[in-house]
Amino acid sequence: MKNIIAAGLFGLAMSVSGLAFAEPIKIGMITTLSGGGAGLGIDARDGFMLAIEKASNPEIEVVVEDDAQKPEIAVQLADKMIQSDKVDILTGIIWSNLAMAVVPSAVAQGKFYISVNAAPSQLAGAGCDPHYFSVSYQNDNLHEAAGAYATKAGYEKTFILAPNYPAGKDSLAGFKRFYKGEVVNELYTQLGQTDYAAEIAQIRASGADSVFFFLPGGMGIAFMKQYAQSGVDTPLIGPAFSFDQNILQAVGDAALGVKNTANWSKDIDNAANKEFVEAYKAKYGRLPSVYSAYGYDTANLILSAAGEASVSDADAFQKALEAADFDSVRGKFSFGPNHHPIQDIYVREVVKEGDILTNKIVDTALEDHQDAYAKDCKM
Repeated sequence: MKNIIAAGLFGLAMSVSGLAFAEPIKIGMITTLSGGGAGLGIDARDGFMLAIEKASNPEIEVVVEDDAQKPEIAVQLADKMIQSDKVDILTGIIWSNLAMAVVPSAVAQGKFYISVNAAPSQLAGAGCDPHYFSVSYQNDNLHEAAGAYATKAGYEKTFILAPNYPAGKDSLAGFKRFYKGEVVNELYTQLGQTDYAAEIAQIRASGADSVFFFLPGGMGIAFMKQYAQSGVDTPLIGPAFSFDQNILQAVGDAALGVKNTANWSKDIDNAANKEFVEAYKAKYGRLPSVYSAYGYDTANLILSAAGEASVSDADAFQKALEAADFDSVRGKFSFGPNHHPIQDIYVREVVKEGDILTNKIVDTALEDHQDAYAKDCKM
């Protein structure tokens, strides 16, 4: 595992709000940089580090480590960062099974954990904590929007499938919460699975008029390629994770026209988003993904809070995070009482711009949406 230490190297010690930090901050980023899920972690890291570099603040230091998508490695890295590296904040985890292995212990030790992605229901409801924030969403959210879209589109019999891990279970629960039709079959696949012949055969025989699937990273690439080759033409619906920027380039034209749900898109019309998309393309030579956007927003949230309060004053820093006083690339952004976002969720369509497959917003699925678990949080 490669250890990368990245400190602010440009200019004065100023936060994004123009205020000097109360004290230096050290952030530990544990994310997936190798294996089948590497693209997701790389995008989250790159979005996060772009915001850190733009802040030009030598008082902030980031330690980045690769969890290789393995819970035991994530736990070891978190322990090292807390005990040896003395980080103030942890972030970066993509996969919910890794988050469940790391977050409860980290917040119990008084550290802030601010999620760039994974946001399992267990941490949004009864397991919420004052030191835990999710900047991305709550796991169910994009899938709830897909259920709302499938209902609005008139689909009456949907086949649904997802990997058998916390986010997969949240995804299907979220879809069913907002879908008013019949679920003709509900399947849980293996996490990391690459052969979907059996599942596609079941779809073919099911009589479904639509398919909802959540298969992030390499799983989604494998499924989409095999689905296109199978000749099954039942319409597909998914969250952004199944049709995100990196997945689309690997899948190719088979994804054209597919509808997916997202709380971010490169064509959201606000100044912060336009600046982010152009800066990301200029630095990395590719379009950002939703993971890139979540990483960027997470860093800017931390920077905004650090300009208002010392991280060693936990109560004050928590309040500064709760204020969410930063320009989100999503536009409207606030935290609910369980420290998960209240935000709009869109329907996107896969299109081609020149030679590049990407997404454009075609509808809004849910407005000012809050997750279903906030009522169970007793902070």
